[in-house]
Amino acid sequence: MRKLKTGGGWPAVMYSLKKGRAAGGIWKFFKALSSKNACKTCAVGMGGQRGGMRNEMGRFPEVCKKAMQAMAADMQGAVKSDFFATYSIPQLQKFSPRELEYSGRLTQPVILHKGADYYQPIEWDEALRRIADQLKATLPDETFWYFSGRSSNEAGFLLQLFARLYGTNNVNNCSFYCHQASGVGLSSVTGSGTATLTLEDVEHTDLVFIIGGNPASNHPRLMTLLKNIRRRNGQVIVINPVIETGLVNFSVPSDPISLLFGTKIATQYIQPHIGGDMALLTGIAKRIDEMGAIDERMLTEHCEGWPELAAHLRSVTWDEICRKSGIGKQEIDQAAETYAAAKTAVFAWTMGITHHANGVENVQMISALALMRGMVGRPHAGLLPIRGHSNVQGIGSMGVTPKLKDAIFDRLQSHYGVRLPTTAGLDTLACMEGADAGRLKFGFCLGGNLYGSNPDATFAAKSLSKLKMLVYLNTTLNTGHAHGLAEETIILPVLARDEEPQSTTQESMFNFVRLSDGGPTRHAGLKSEVEIIATMAADTLGTSGPIDWNAMQTTGKIRDMIANVVPGFEQLRDIGETKQEFQIDGRTFHEPKFPTPSGKARLFACPLPELVGESCNDGNQTPLPFGERLGEGAGAQIHAEPQPSPNPSLTGRGVFATLRLMTVRSEGQFNTVVYEDYDLYRGQDRRDIILLHPDDIARLGLQAEQRVTVRSETGAMPNILVRSFPEIRAGNALMYYPEANVLVTRSVDPLSKTPAFKNVLVTLEARMPVAV
Repeated sequence: MRKLKTGGGWPAVMYSLKKGRAAGGIWKFFKALSSKNACKTCAVGMGGQRGGMRNEMGRFPEVCKKAMQAMAADMQGAVKSDFFATYSIPQLQKFSPRELEYSGRLTQPVILHKGADYYQPIEWDEALRRIADQLKATLPDETFWYFSGRSSNEAGFLLQLFARLYGTNNVNNCSFYCHQASGVGLSSVTGSGTATLTLEDVEHTDLVFIIGGNPASNHPRLMTLLKNIRRRNGQVIVINPVIETGLVNFSVPSDPISLLFGTKIATQYIQPHIGGDMALLTGIAKRIDEMGAIDERMLTEHCEGWPELAAHLRSVTWDEICRKSGIGKQEIDQAAETYAAAKTAVFAWTMGITHHANGVENVQMISALALMRGMVGRPHAGLLPIRGHSNVQGIGSMGVTPKLKDAIFDRLQSHYGVRLPTTAGLDTLACMEGADAGRLKFGFCLGGNLYGSNPDATFAAKSLSKLKMLVYLNTTLNTGHAHGLAEETIILPVLARDEEPQSTTQESMFNFVRLSDGGPTRHAGLKSEVEIIATMAADTLGTSGPIDWNAMQTTGKIRDMIANVVPGFEQLRDIGETKQEFQIDGRTFHEPKFPTPSGKARLFACPLPELVGESCNDGNQTPLPFGERLGEGAGAQIHAEPQPSPNPSLTGRGVFATLRLMTVRSEGQFNTVVYEDYDLYRGQDRRDIILLHPDDIARLGLQAEQRVTVRSETGAMPNILVRSFPEIRAGNALMYYPEANVLVTRSVDPLSKTPAFKNVLVTLEARMPVAV
């Protein structure tokens, strides 16, 4: 398909109209989007009490394709009554993520027994009784509790409270597979694990670094901010191995001038190798030091660790920096000079930074680069992790982590007379490994797609299959319901955010808390997450303890409890009556005072990692320069048992090539949810592809549109089409998440336990054509 020259624009307008018609009419769709509810998709945040399609600054219209896709999915009809009797598990496993999403809204609890081929309907009372009985028969530390970022603060707090009073700290959320490295890294630097600034700060900054992300596809409303910055002659430096269309030029549909003529976004676009970010950031920092552009007062009076960082920067060589980043010194100098000239700067990043084995150190290096010029602790500057789901940050604030923060732990025990467990809890991947080892018996998923989010998809399915019971709370079907199956699997259909009978709250990545009013239910047979959790807790723990679980079905009661125990959320107590949304205290730093023991920010000198696959060696041959054509000459890799060619026209001896792979989302998806099989901005009409630079295709002896097997140490994907993609840095490759998770290893950042989804060593296997 034709690749676009700008993001947004008229295609976005036409797509919006198409979604509106599919949702039952444009006016009906507009009213749904305009309701007083927080947006259901990314953590930029919009909606709430200012009205849908408005941000905290009151700007209208603030809406994007992601919001429309999520709303249209929630407005679709119910799953047909004969759906589960028609489609067996083997058939559902052949559904694509998109086909599952568009099968309709779930409206009836269903259960699947081990060995059965079909889900069976089950009544609500029976489903909840089975869950309570299983919990009563299971030791607390044989269970785990997984939380999506789409749920409310009230549901998140209530479920983690239930899990802990039940007796376990195996409480974790989806951030372990996305931005946990941001939280750990920022906490180590500033004492707070969230953004250091507000939305308004970004609006008025001079310079924005967009590092390892593609907000044009994944957080489109940020493009309005970038458009405004560029219109003021501000600068945008993009760091990404792939030239993304929307980061080069974006046509903001709500701005007539931008819509008609487009807006140039990146003033400098830097393409390091996958895994080269640390070296590149270190190079910019080294050059800033050489130029004397540091803020010496900031570093000496408000930071710890500058002597060590300075010594590190002065000792690392430019040869090492350029080799490990893949970027020349002149390009690094240009970025440093732009940064040195800026009066204010914002450093924003996404999972291209966190999805590495050194994700926390990447965040620490970004923070150090900002602190070197005093760009933390002042207005219109700071650190911004661009988080994914609309309430993933709020879920973390509610205590959904294996270890509760001391303040929450102490206040819960002192205010309510409860006794909380002190055993060490497991992170998300550790729970999967515990299930595989037989140590865990029960899993509970509050939304999301645990199977689809996991690295090493083959292992994930095997691990979940060993559970006695796995419970899902969802609005629609996903790949987990087809592949992530326990001995007994129960799916409970829940209300969407704008269907809740009571108000709920959500927290954006800017630490802004919104109130969602809820609204009328679109389908019969659904329950709210809060009602399900409170009922489950009462059935499992009884009603005679220190917590009145029946009363906890009221979200106002839950907010009372949150206000008592979660620091910064005191205003939540009355938000249902006052409707006053708020910025959380203690997280925004407009002065260089930080909640660390010393009151100072900490600087870290981080080593420069070697690029993954810098040399390829099968253990017997001489190391081969990375990215060189394989299967020829000295040092050629020899595979003992190459797979049969999926293409009958390719026979003869094998062609093997090893590359660094990053998994990415398409413009038509959000997290694991795929709304469209095509990728509009990258010009791709399907997802079973691997994108390679044309120089690599030629050098490796491959051909565009040739089918190959892509293999890693954890799995293989046969029949993958090679696609020529000049926009990717040569020596690197790109495939789509979550399908390519079968290739992602379970190697994690030791500090955050986040898997390296963006840095996987893969081998391409094909067959040489026979000469005719």
